[in-house]
Amino acid sequence: MPRPGQVKPETDARLSDRIAIGLLTRSFPPELVDRVIAETGREGQRDRLLPPRVVVYFVLAMCLFSGQGYEEVARLLTEGLSWAARWSKPWRVPTTAAISRARVKLGAAPLKALFEQVARPLAEPTTRGSWYRTWRVLAVDGTTFDAPDTPENVERFGRPGSGRAAARGDRAAFPQVRAVAVAECGTHAIVAATLGPITKAEATLARDLFPGLGEGELLIADRGFAGLPLWRAARANGADLLWRVRANVVLPVREELPDGSYLSEIVATDDHYRRKDPVTVRVVEYTLDDPARPEHDAPYRLITTILDHRKAPARELAALYCQRWEIETALDELKTHQRGPGQVLRSRSPDGVEQEVWAHLLVHHAIRSLMHTAATDAGLDPDRLSFIRTLRLARRQTAAQAAFSP
Repeated sequence: MPRPGQVKPETDARLSDRIAIGLLTRSFPPELVDRVIAETGREGQRDRLLPPRVVVYFVLAMCLFSGQGYEEVARLLTEGLSWAARWSKPWRVPTTAAISRARVKLGAAPLKALFEQVARPLAEPTTRGSWYRTWRVLAVDGTTFDAPDTPENVERFGRPGSGRAAARGDRAAFPQVRAVAVAECGTHAIVAATLGPITKAEATLARDLFPGLGEGELLIADRGFAGLPLWRAARANGADLLWRVRANVVLPVREELPDGSYLSEIVATDDHYRRKDPVTVRVVEYTLDDPARPEHDAPYRLITTILDHRKAPARELAALYCQRWEIETALDELKTHQRGPGQVLRSRSPDGVEQEVWAHLLVHHAIRSLMHTAATDAGLDPDRLSFIRTLRLARRQTAAQAAFSP
């Protein structure tokens, strides 16, 4: 029941259906939202129907309720905001056109800045599955989002496809925006991300993420990220690396180690023959003993910055590389369960597309933070909790926690 002095809004909605704003305002406090709006120069008049803060929460709610129309999302959101703020005046739901104009005015910058403020690793020293010895385990990978087929989106992001398809006159149905992210393997929290057109490779975009890495972190990456310039960029601030390399990379044996690994060196592509500027790495080679897997006997080759085999034995590193798939799970949560399988983004302008993707990343981080807190309180591995079930719970909660918070 409401506290004395509060008036319960007239609605048929159940209390269990009214929490999402509680999750959003708890994860992204209004003072933080106001600060990033001011820092990005998006302040607006406070007495308008859709001030910037409300538009930020609307975009977040739009990504939480990805299957709902604009006006339905606004209704759910504003009921929650009216309870949370004890608004005395009635607040009418804005039209779809008004919401679209407000989103255009807000732009993508505040959502990107908000993500950069809150996207942090969640794991504590006792969090299961998040650590290898003294290293926090992270992984990097990329994905794509389909955007509406408008000339502006095609010009900004481009379409996927091959030269052979283009020669036949074929083209992909939708332009695509590429996202590259770094995730904490144990909690699936996406801690850094960058966006770009589909025409830019994941390895090119990933360079923007590496300045955030540091000592005590171990970054895992697949074959698509190998290369000396990228290796040096990821290593620059002291992070350790465990990357898979392609079979055609030349790795001369410089010193064999007791655990079966060996020291070698990598060079830039244009230094392949002279090898004037090598970087020493340790190589771990192994195969998978699983006849049911295709090409199970093909060798895996990992290179790492951890040169001392006593600090990280080869067998342990081979097993650790499997953690790279945790970021695949995180991206699947984001694209398939949170956004909806096969759905195209709503926004018809490039700035709106980027705004929407940043909002999806923010909502995913909020849900993962909620799961981490619940797992910590229960003494569980975060993987024991269901993202889908937590997402459904978050969608059922619109205002209850905000309404009854002290």
